[in-house]
Amino acid sequence: MVEYHDFNSEYYSREELPAEMGASFLCNYAGIMKEDLLDNSAAYIKVWLDRLRSDKRLLLDAASKAQKAVEYILTNCPF
Repeated sequence: MVEYHDFNSEYYSREELPAEMGASFLCNYAGIMKEDLLDNSAAYIKVWLDRLRSDKRLLLDAASKAQKAVEYILTNCPF
């Protein structure tokens, strides 16, 4: 059964922030550097600023998960 979580929930941010960061990492890797994509990602991540300020480990944890996901994608997905 799939659980649904509120957009502002702790669970949601702990899952969505690494996904957004990973997408940004992959765009950079692929050379997709459109300014509007960067602006959208920055605006999207801005939602988490309060939570990032209150939880010093959140950024490091999110970046670590994002990097692991990107490495998995680049290593295991045929392109």
